[in-house]
Amino acid sequence: MEKQEISMPTKYNPQETEPKWYPYWVNGAFFKAKGDEAKKPYTIVIPPPNVTGKLHLGHAWDTTLQDILSRVKRMQGYDTLWLPGMDHAGIATQAKVEAKLREQGTSRYELGREGFLEKAWEWKEEYADFIRQQWAKLGLSLDYSRERFTLDEGLSKAVREVFVKLYEKGLIYRGEYIINWDPETKTALSDIEVIYKDVQGAFYHMNYPLTDGSGHIEVATTRPETMLGDTAVAVHPEDERYKHLIGKTVTLPITGREIPIVADDYVDMEFGSGAVKITPAHDPNDFEIGNRHNLERILIMNEDGSMNENAGKYQGLDRFACRKQIVKDLQEEGVLFKIEEHTHSVGHSERSGAVVEPYLSTQWFVKMQPLAEEAIKLQNTDGKVNFVPERFEKTYLHWMENIRDWCISRQLWWGHRIPAWYHKETGEVYVGHEAPEDEENWKQDEDVLDTWFSSALWPFSTMGWPDTDAPDFKRFYSTDVLVTGYDIIFFWVSRMIFQGLEFTGKRPFKDVLIHGLVRDDQGRKMSKSLGNGVDPMEVIDKYGADSLRFFLSTGSSPGNDLRFHWEKVESTWNFGNKIWNASRFALMNMDGLAYEEIDLNGEKSTADKWILTRLQETIEDVTRLIDTYEFGEVGRILYNFIWDDFCDWYIEMAKLPLYGDDEAARKTTRSILAYVLDQTMRLLHPIMPFITEEIWQHLPHEGESITVASWPEKREDFMFSDAVKDMELLKEVIRSVRNTRAELNVPMSKEIELHIRAKDEGVLSQLERNQSYIEKFCNPSELKLGIDLPTPEKSMSNVLSGVELYLPLAGLLDLDAEIARLQKEEEKLNKEVERVQKKLSNQGFIAKAPEKVIEEEKAKEADYLEKREAVRARIAELKG
Repeated sequence: MEKQEISMPTKYNPQETEPKWYPYWVNGAFFKAKGDEAKKPYTIVIPPPNVTGKLHLGHAWDTTLQDILSRVKRMQGYDTLWLPGMDHAGIATQAKVEAKLREQGTSRYELGREGFLEKAWEWKEEYADFIRQQWAKLGLSLDYSRERFTLDEGLSKAVREVFVKLYEKGLIYRGEYIINWDPETKTALSDIEVIYKDVQGAFYHMNYPLTDGSGHIEVATTRPETMLGDTAVAVHPEDERYKHLIGKTVTLPITGREIPIVADDYVDMEFGSGAVKITPAHDPNDFEIGNRHNLERILIMNEDGSMNENAGKYQGLDRFACRKQIVKDLQEEGVLFKIEEHTHSVGHSERSGAVVEPYLSTQWFVKMQPLAEEAIKLQNTDGKVNFVPERFEKTYLHWMENIRDWCISRQLWWGHRIPAWYHKETGEVYVGHEAPEDEENWKQDEDVLDTWFSSALWPFSTMGWPDTDAPDFKRFYSTDVLVTGYDIIFFWVSRMIFQGLEFTGKRPFKDVLIHGLVRDDQGRKMSKSLGNGVDPMEVIDKYGADSLRFFLSTGSSPGNDLRFHWEKVESTWNFGNKIWNASRFALMNMDGLAYEEIDLNGEKSTADKWILTRLQETIEDVTRLIDTYEFGEVGRILYNFIWDDFCDWYIEMAKLPLYGDDEAARKTTRSILAYVLDQTMRLLHPIMPFITEEIWQHLPHEGESITVASWPEKREDFMFSDAVKDMELLKEVIRSVRNTRAELNVPMSKEIELHIRAKDEGVLSQLERNQSYIEKFCNPSELKLGIDLPTPEKSMSNVLSGVELYLPLAGLLDLDAEIARLQKEEEKLNKEVERVQKKLSNQGFIAKAPEKVIEEEKAKEADYLEKREAVRARIAELKG
């Protein structure tokens, strides 16, 4: 390889550097899974973002963690597939497209179904482009050749296959369900199309008489007209006031119908009278209670909000006119005894402004119990899904054990149309992949499937399933890890698990890595209403993607929320500059070293051996912590190694041979700089891909890109324990001298005398081996090393591990102040001795702690006792 040209700018500018590398990576197909049978596969599927708008900080966090894992595995030699894709997000996207149409003075009804879907697909293409641009800006190593969309033909085929199979097994059925109904436009609304407003209303308190004539039971409602559809009164089973009434009946006023009193845990004993009227056809909570107690569902309204034949004499009245009339009638009967003003939140149609009516409707359901049972069983096997952190497994299991049937139909146009047809004459239902042969006699169901129905198939539908011979399905399923937030364990994670088990017989992923939410610096959830949201693209424009990625990946531990701080992103940007400056210095002093000229076999200094050892320890720790998803610890270890060990110590020490006359030492130092920088850039690359690629390309290297360079592996031949001991002593000596100079305002440029007394021959030889470093970094006018050195008069002293430092500073030393300083040091050591001795005398600690930990504590005790003795001797000396 040719010698490297050094053309690195003096300051790192991410805005210039970052945009050039992503096209290079994509065009070089470095992110593409090759299907190489010689390599082990590793797979992640992206949680598909909705095609409704821009990615937020949560997406940036989620995808950064996935990118770190993908980049590490790719470098470790796995055939890595990180599969990208997007979700059609039925409800959210349709609402956005309809809002846009309203701005243009039209509606989906004017366009018709086909015309509306054309507009929705145009929206999808526009926003999919935005999302890809943001993925690129974040530096995500996605295999675009396999990008999928939940409405593409392959996934639509998988959705139909699953629907048909579940229907044939009796696990999909039609049943009644409460939906949001707009009586003005006569259409069902999704939750996202309902706007809640505080409305001044009333609580109407009524007494329903017990049928046996023994009294009455008090209920209250904000919608008295619904009492015509009441089919029970519910009380809490533990409520002492009503226990004796459970199983009795009341006579419903006006209608004269007899309805039961039932016991249900849903009832809040503290609220109102503790008794609740139950109208299963007009309230979602009452509907669930009705299901549990097999109650009749009586629909009392027409689709336009007028009262129907079940409303008796009120038939034909508008619901609000009926309310006025029924209140009057109930008051006259003496049933309604109190009207209490009450402000409450009422749903309104986003489209028409009408008050939304909870309304009974026929919907499609998945029968969940058999599917959930299999998923629960899985967690008791070796092939279970591992939750990280483990505590979320309980959350998941609790939901699965208490699961209700899943309503999968939605009254929308954008989505997977339900593959069911109804015979126009007989009403017969046909379910299949395609329409029946005599199609003109059949009408397809107007509804579409819940978005989560297709998302639940994502890990395998994206791989070519239902074709079980599809190459990607055979090679890359099941996946290795799913990274997602704890807020969608129920919506998505659980559904992928039971669908994966049902249709592939395998768990869809080995691990689920759960993270929290990104909050603002005060710990509040980011929201439009608070105006505290942060656009990740703005952060990148200001500080670069690497700074954002490092902050996101290292700012929290698994499962916990993350607080966003601009200052922390800025400090990461400073870290990037530190790396840049250190690399630039190293490259300027490599004298155009080529890759094949790197020679690590020369004679190494203490600093060389120490940095090589620290690098091996860092490689070992980072690799282990990435495997356990401890990204915060990975960041801390890399930060400390780069900033403290490499920049602050090794580079400074490397200047001695680099600027010296020993050509062999200079050559070895250049090689070590090149090797350590190369390995460090590889370790940091998954978190900060752009700056590491830029630096690596300047370094002597082989290969086209750091993205496919091999992951560092620990080398035992580069572990030098003696050099580490020497270096720790050196650092302690140098820091101590620098601190003393700072205390007394003696600048480093001013030479001072330095006497170092060693406790034994071993320590003395350590000092003598490294005398050149002490002279360079302590700047003594005279350096004395020895075991029996006399104590110089009027000198500052410091007691370290195995050595005592003396700086004769006649004229600069305040004797009383020095005694006071040493007495403070003695107090500190007293506390340390007391703490460690307390620990060692604790039998519980001795019994449970590993031998290594006990030995470490004993070594600390010996060190503190030795230091304290030396400090006491020095105090006595100064006082004498």
